Amino acid sequence: MRSFHRRTFVLGGLAVAGTALTGASAFAAAPYPFKLGVASGDPESDSVVLWTRLAPTPLNADGQGGMANADVVVDWQVSTSSSFSMLAASGQVTARYADAHAVHVIAGGLAADADYYYRFRAQGHISAVGRTRTAPAPSTFGRDLVMAFASCSNWQAGYFTAYRRLAEDNPGLVLHLGDYIYEGGATAGSVREHVGAEIVSLADYRRRYALYKTDPDLQAAHAAAPWLVVPDDHEVENNYATNTRADSSPTLTAAQWTARRTAAYKAYYENMPLRPASLPNGNSIPLYRRIRWGRLATFHMLDTRQFRNDQACGDGWKVCADADLPTRSLTGAAQEAWLLDGLGQHLGTWDILGQQVFFARQFDAAGASSMDAWDGYRGSRARIQQGWRDRAVRNPLVLTGDVHKSWANDLKADYANPNSATIGTELVCTSISSGGDGSTTTTIPNVATNPHLRFYSDRRGYVRTTISQAQVRADFRAVGAVTEHGAAVSTLRSYVIQDGLPGLQQV
Repeated sequence: MRSFHRRTFVLGGLAVAGTALTGASAFAAAPYPFKLGVASGDPESDSVVLWTRLAPTPLNADGQGGMANADVVVDWQVSTSSSFSMLAASGQVTARYADAHAVHVIAGGLAADADYYYRFRAQGHISAVGRTRTAPAPSTFGRDLVMAFASCSNWQAGYFTAYRRLAEDNPGLVLHLGDYIYEGGATAGSVREHVGAEIVSLADYRRRYALYKTDPDLQAAHAAAPWLVVPDDHEVENNYATNTRADSSPTLTAAQWTARRTAAYKAYYENMPLRPASLPNGNSIPLYRRIRWGRLATFHMLDTRQFRNDQACGDGWKVCADADLPTRSLTGAAQEAWLLDGLGQHLGTWDILGQQVFFARQFDAAGASSMDAWDGYRGSRARIQQGWRDRAVRNPLVLTGDVHKSWANDLKADYANPNSATIGTELVCTSISSGGDGSTTTTIPNVATNPHLRFYSDRRGYVRTTISQAQVRADFRAVGAVTEHGAAVSTLRSYVIQDGLPGLQQV
């Protein structure tokens, strides 16, 4: 995407009759308010969410970003041209102090399967330009889709170079599968330190999002394409489950824990390009949703935190009989029924589950597995896998974050029998930075116990997919280091999944 200087916006797009953004002079005395960048998300065939947040001094302790206690009118524009010579949509929205001056615009009346540019203006200043895209019409396949997915960006563990490299791949869509921020306090000796202690209050969460969003590589990834986002645990607290805390520090009463979730969900909505349907309601937030990409793909975005049973056997890696209890659920009954109903509709060639934790069975040599992953909820996994088989889902593809490693897995009808049918595929992205530089190893851990696990890498990066009617190609992309900024990216391994043939074929 071309980049433009703010003066170019003023002398170019704003000078065109009938397209001017309202407001004071572009050279007003107010400080520049768009330091957190711009974003778009949740595209439909005729609309997309546009996001920004006003914050001239993003790291103020009150979480308000240096804005006064007053609402601010923000102008927005959408155009098919980066010069904004002709507008496809425009309008005004109010950035409210009560929402930390975040705005969510539903830019409607757009053409299907089309590329657009967008920008904002407030207090005499103009934002950076973002690029976005609408989905194909429901009855069409549209163009092949380059979709990248990522997770786990820990500010303290390293630089966000992988976000920059993702943006340079010019995706049409980005999925973020959780751990957009980390909640811990500043750790001395980190690559770069968090500001403040462990976050608990609304002001804390707002300031932590602001810190992360000041990163230019993250801003570039947001400006490159629309995002579909779902959180995991660190957007609230490590390994939490429904109403159950996982950590004992800081010590919180039940009321304080409820207040923490309420603050975390409000801040998440404020800082993500989500539609109003995802507005939080107190200490809960409705996030599982379905996004159609024409007849090409359906994205079923799951929430594996708010509705799960507590981790079995005290969490961790365990040999745990309770993990097999059919009453245990990772999604909750309502979300499970919603997912299976959507899979049964056969809306697209590819049914893609965007979710957070490791889906395939993964046992160590002693038979232990992670109680935080689907291995801790085996009945839940079995119901969903059998559910898509019963509904004759042609191409189920599970996308996963969380584990800070890259994996590619065949999904089996019976994980205890390596010769059982392969009934789906799982692609697991590594972290953007969590875990530090990692290592060069690609030796699959415990492969003798888990022959369905086909690829492993300990590098940081993301997965780039190219989705067509005939196949999905997955490129596992990795940067050389995150402890130094600006590393190059390379493709470690590529696989294809053919339409109607579940399982991985190495390129």
